[in-house]
Amino acid sequence: MAKKQNRNIKEDKKPVKVGILGFGTVGSGTARILVENRELLEGRLGFPIALKKIADLNIRKDRGIALGKGVLTTDALQVTDDPDIDIVVELIGGLGAAKELMLRAIRNGKHVVTANKALLAERGREIFAAARKYGVSLGFEASVGGGIPIIKALGEGLIANRINYVYGIVNGTSNYILTKMTDEGMEFSKVLKEAQELGYAEADPTLDVGGADSAHKLTILASLAFGIPLSYKSVYTEGITGITPADIAFASELGFKIKLLAIAKAADGQVELRVHPTMLPKDYLISKVDGVMNAIYVNGRETGDTLYYGRGAGDMPTGSAVVSDIADIAQRITGGAPPKSGLAAVKTAGTPLGIRPMDEVESMYYFRFAALDRPKVLSRISGVLGENNISIASVIQKGRKEGEAVPLVILTHKAKEKNVRKAIRKIEGLRAVVTGKNCLIRVEGEE
Repeated sequence: MAKKQNRNIKEDKKPVKVGILGFGTVGSGTARILVENRELLEGRLGFPIALKKIADLNIRKDRGIALGKGVLTTDALQVTDDPDIDIVVELIGGLGAAKELMLRAIRNGKHVVTANKALLAERGREIFAAARKYGVSLGFEASVGGGIPIIKALGEGLIANRINYVYGIVNGTSNYILTKMTDEGMEFSKVLKEAQELGYAEADPTLDVGGADSAHKLTILASLAFGIPLSYKSVYTEGITGITPADIAFASELGFKIKLLAIAKAADGQVELRVHPTMLPKDYLISKVDGVMNAIYVNGRETGDTLYYGRGAGDMPTGSAVVSDIADIAQRITGGAPPKSGLAAVKTAGTPLGIRPMDEVESMYYFRFAALDRPKVLSRISGVLGENNISIASVIQKGRKEGEAVPLVILTHKAKEKNVRKAIRKIEGLRAVVTGKNCLIRVEGEE
């Protein structure tokens, strides 16, 4: 009996071997944690995790990490095809090479971990299907929220809940820009330039400020929360490039802050999927999330409100999430547990939920019109809104410039998106009433 027990202990000490594709920011953070926290991880897991290979096009750059001889390679196939590697970590990014290498690793029987939210959101159905077919685990904790453990929270911690809605500030770049505009009254373009200089924004920031990055993350969160297929193409997406200091000031006067919010709501057998600038009451906890920080608010029928807050990007926070998945899969390998392919295992009871068209979404709205300072202008605008079943909650008009345009701000009660769009088109066609560029921002909160 003693001999058998000792033999099992010895087998448990066999290392689980890892290969990394991509040695950029997140790849470096992941490698650093695996190397510098090796003893900590082994003590907690009961077996070692060994970093065997890292593939990258640039292996000459010093990342300040002590790696063994032969760990670095420029040949990605030395990671995906090595029979000794148990887990392949894809940190290349993008939709091309990353997808092909990930699928190659899966076909070779490797478990896979990724931080690639765009790939999962847009091509995830194929990848999850491959993971099921070849019987491997697929970890993606790092794809949303950086170091915030939101994937495990939704997939495991809240598994007993029916989720009602998920709100998220999931893009640090946009949140930093809106925070600076709010605190200092700066124009969007000036804050963006500063964010690029500080490294918070990419040279091409389109994915961040245009809302696509948040839409990728919302796609994953919604699939987990509601058991719906990955539906990136169904996410209504609008960025922050049209937000001005004037809108932020008016929002503050009305008791709100503007955030780029990812929203998934379930009601009446359908799920809303939308990303757009949103006015939130100042006293909401999520309104107080500033700078590059992320926060995800989840409401479950059984738990009520829960909030997850932390750094949504960066080498070490995201690397921490990657290593969390590595450790989880390694425990399954050593313990003989069946593979876990994440979204592929999510199911809901009853009839599957559909996606609500954006035209059918109901919200409160903020309008800012460049209204001509003439008699009966407000009555004509309110008349058009009334014709389209849109009720006014409050009005702000600033300044007097007879015959010229002045800001006219209107906050509405709940209205349907398609009615709002129809009314705005008609108002913008009244050239004797409004001129210039107008603004529409959706409002969340209690009426």
